[in-house]
Amino acid sequence: MEIAGRSWNRPPRSWTTCGGIFDLESKRRTLMALENEMADATFWNKQERAQDVVKEVKILKAWVDPFDSLHSRVASARELDELLSVEPDKDMESDLDAEVASIETEMEAFGLRTLLRHPDDVRDAQVEISAGAGGTEAQDWAQMIMRMYTRWAEKRGYKVDLVDVSEGEEAGIKGAVLEIKGQYAYGFLKAESGVHRLVRISPFDSQARRHTSFASVFVYAMVDDEINIEIREEDIKMDVYRASGAGGQHVNKTSSAVRLTHIPTGLVAASQAERSQLKNRGHAMKQLKNKLYQIELDKQMAAKAALDANKMDVSFGSQIRSYVFQPYTMVNDHRTELKIADVEKVMLGGIDPFIEAYLKMSSDVTQGSAA
Repeated sequence: MEIAGRSWNRPPRSWTTCGGIFDLESKRRTLMALENEMADATFWNKQERAQDVVKEVKILKAWVDPFDSLHSRVASARELDELLSVEPDKDMESDLDAEVASIETEMEAFGLRTLLRHPDDVRDAQVEISAGAGGTEAQDWAQMIMRMYTRWAEKRGYKVDLVDVSEGEEAGIKGAVLEIKGQYAYGFLKAESGVHRLVRISPFDSQARRHTSFASVFVYAMVDDEINIEIREEDIKMDVYRASGAGGQHVNKTSSAVRLTHIPTGLVAASQAERSQLKNRGHAMKQLKNKLYQIELDKQMAAKAALDANKMDVSFGSQIRSYVFQPYTMVNDHRTELKIADVEKVMLGGIDPFIEAYLKMSSDVTQGSAA
C-alpha cells in the first residue's frame, strides 16, 4: 500500500479471504450469530453455555475490532494524503509519516497473531526469572532481562505487575516473578522460556575482564476462574517473612511476604507485592495454580521433576539465546538462528523479531508433522 511515496506491506490475503488463517468474514459471521444469541431474553438461563459464548465473543472481537480499526486508520491516512496533495503542510506531512509507521507496526503485530492458535495463547502470562551461574554479574543480568520484558510489555500496552522479587546482595536480583496482562501475552512470551546468556565486560570486575553470565526464564499461562485448579489446604506449607528491598517501613518491618510450597509437587510460589499478608497469599496461590495448570498442559502432572525436565540447566551450553555486548554486539537466537546486531534495541524491549521467528518455526514444524 502506498500513500504519497509512503508505503507499507499490505495485510496478507489470508487475513480476509475465506479459508485463510485469519478468515475475517467467517469470524464476523460467527460474532454476529453469537451476539444475536446474547440478545435473547433467556440467554443467561443456561449459565455454562452463556459463559462459553461470552468468552468466544471476547476472543472474536479481539480479532475483528483491531482489524476494523486498522482499516479505518488506513482510510483516514489516504484522505489526509489527498488533502496534502492539494494543500501541502509540512507539519501534517510529518504526522502522516508517523501514522504510516504506526500502522505498519500494528499490521506486523496483527499478522504475527495469526500464528497463535492454541486455546491458551490468548491468556495473560506469568514470567519467572532466575539468575544462574555468574554471581553478582548474573544477578545484574537477571534484572536486565526483567527490564527487557517490562519494556516490551509496556510498548504493547500490557499491564505489568511485579509480584515477587529477591534482591541480590550487591546488585541486580536473584529472581523475580512478573504478571504480564494483556490478550495473547502468553502466546507471545512462551517463545522466551529457556536460558539467556550474556557476554560482556563486567562493570563489577576491576580488571575489566569479559564475563559470561546466565539467567533462566520460564513462562506460564495464567489461569482464571474458568479453569478449576483444586489445591488442598493440607498440601500447602506457608512461610512468612519480611519483604526485601525498598518499600516503606510497613513492608520492611512486618512479615507480610508469603512463600507457599505445594508439598505433593515441590512447587514454590512467593509474593511480597502487597502490604497485606492475606493479599500476598492470594497472589502466591494464583502463581501455584498457574504452575500446576502448566504441568497439566505439558502432561507432566506426576511430579515436579517432570516439569523441570523442560527447564534447561542455567549454565553454558544450554542457552536459547546469547546477548553479546563485547567484543562486538550481537543477539543470536540459537533455535531459529536469527541474529540482530543492535543489542541495545533488543534490551529496550525489541524482542518481537525473535518471537516471530520462533512462532513461524513452530508453526512450520506443526504443519510438517500434520502433513
